[in-house]
This record gives sequence, C-alpha cells and structure tokens, in this order.
Amino acid sequence: MEATSKWMLVTAVAPIAWGTTYFVTREFLPPEYPLHGAVIRALPAGILLLLVARARPRGAWWWKAAVLGALNVGLFFVLLYVTAQLLPSSLASTVMAVSPVALMMLAWPLLGERPRMRAIVGALAGIAGVSLMLLTSAGAVNPLGVLASVAAMSSSAVGFVLTKRWAPTTGLVALTSWQLIAGGLFVLPVALLVEGAPPLLTGTELAGFAYVSVVATAVAFTAWFAGLRHLRASSVGLIGLLNPVSGVLLGVVAGGEVLGGRQVAGLALVVAGMLVGQRGAPRLARWVADRRVRRLAG
Repeated sequence: MEATSKWMLVTAVAPIAWGTTYFVTREFLPPEYPLHGAVIRALPAGILLLLVARARPRGAWWWKAAVLGALNVGLFFVLLYVTAQLLPSSLASTVMAVSPVALMMLAWPLLGERPRMRAIVGALAGIAGVSLMLLTSAGAVNPLGVLASVAAMSSSAVGFVLTKRWAPTTGLVALTSWQLIAGGLFVLPVALLVEGAPPLLTGTELAGFAYVSVVATAVAFTAWFAGLRHLRASSVGLIGLLNPVSGVLLGVVAGGEVLGGRQVAGLALVVAGMLVGQRGAPRLARWVADRRVRRLAG
C-alpha cells in the first residue's frame, strides 16, 4: 500500500502543476502566441530532460517516440489551440473532464484493465463536479470547437494508454524527453505558419515560460508517466481531475477570485468522485496522516 500511495502522490504533481498554467499563462505570458508558447514550453523541457537522461531513442523507439510525442504533446497542443479559438474555456474544460472515462475505456481493450464500477461512478461524479464549477451559459456552441476539444481529449487518452503499453521499462526521464522534443517539433511548423516569427520576450515572460517549461512540463509529464507506469489507467485518469481544481483554487489564492456556492459544491463533488473512484484513497489518507504523526513525534 505504501508504494501505491507514493505513486498516487507523485502522479498528483502533474495535474496540480498543469492547473497552475491557466493562471501563469493569463498573468505572465503573451496571449497572442499560443502555438509558439507551446513550442517554447515543450522543446526546452524536452532538451533539459534529454541532457539529464543522456539517452537517445534506439530502434523502434524512433517512430514510437514520434507517435507518442504527437499524440501527447504536439497534436494535443494544436487541438487545444483550435478549441480555445472556438469555445469558451469553461465548456472546453468540461469536455476535457471526460478524459478519465476515455482512459478507462481505452485501457480495457489495449491493456486488459477492465473498468471497475467504483471508478466509473467516481469519474461521473468528477465530471459533474467540473461542470458545476466551470460550466455557465455560453450561448450558441460551435460544433467544430466541440469536435476539436473531443479530439484533443482523445489524442491524449490514446497517447497515455500507448505510453503505458509500449514503455513498461523504458527510462522515464528519457521517455518524457523524447516525447516533448517530438511534440515541440510537431507544433513548430504550425506555429510559424499561423503566428509567424516567434515573439520577443520580456524578462517577466521569460520567467513565466521557465516555470511552465520546467515545472508544468518537464516535472509534470515525468510524474504523470510515472503514475501511468505504476498505477491503473483509471486511477491516473481520476487523479487528473485535480487539474481544474488546482486552476480554480490558484485563481482564488493568487488572483483574488471569489468562489460561489456552485463552485464550492463542484469542488466537493470532484474530490468526492476521486475518493470514491480510487480503491486506495482511504488508506492513502491514513498513510499520509500516519507519516505526519510520526514526523511530529520524531
């Protein structure tokens, strides 16, 4: 149980870090260059991890890394860009919240992980909670935007399941670096075509990109792939619901935003869904509490 609890906590680093990117992007990064922002986010992170791992792809991993990089990073970021142009962020985030269910359904035929009823119930509760937190009346909905959002969710879900299937023993840091570099290279020509030359960055923007690239990309993706290696895909998907929760709470703490009754109820529903869906969640809570007591006693 201690090992499972550890990997649940490690995995949680990823969605919490990803949730902070909403605030950092809004406050510190140039809004006119989302595609170049994706390149600046992914490529330096991948190169940094490659310098740490000092391992390049060999054999079939050249094409596997390219496929995973496109699905998990490159195609995903491009589709998110299209989604952001066509849909309100609240609706896009709600569609993306369906990803735990997509992971469960794909893990069944590809990994032999049959979805458990408690995980399905937890995922549905989480989706309802995210909808309650974020979804507001947005007028007419662009069907192409919904399609792009669903495609982005599907791309990452397929990529995550294939990562778990193809790389049970490959070094995590090296695996993450290959995907980030491949994904960044995938986005680069699209960014040049759509946005032209990359922007000149101020010191504040460079600091923002340093955080997003190192913490919310290099560290976060490594933690996420570690979770996929050691936990069931359904468990990882449910932990991913911390993404919108982190974004909302950071907006309250750092941005001075105020939570209404609907947002509080939605947060509670998301947390309840995660606890219901995770088989080891109650034991995880006891494990964390026991470690805290031992630390205080020592």
